[in-house]
Amino acid sequence: MMIPGETVHSPLFQDLPWWMPDHFVFFGVLYAVLGVLGVALTVTVLQSVRDAKKAQ
Repeated sequence: MMIPGETVHSPLFQDLPWWMPDHFVFFGVLYAVLGVLGVALTVTVLQSVRDAKKAQ
């Protein structure tokens, strides 16, 4: 658990000071964007594999 005023040492969920609004907004948006990019990349790879199998 972090002490108020202490800096962030790890970006893991359990290590973040979620009670601080600036950290909550920044990391919330960061993880949302990373999640969207991860889903889009997964969908793209799966569609590429599907199309490659169809082309054979």
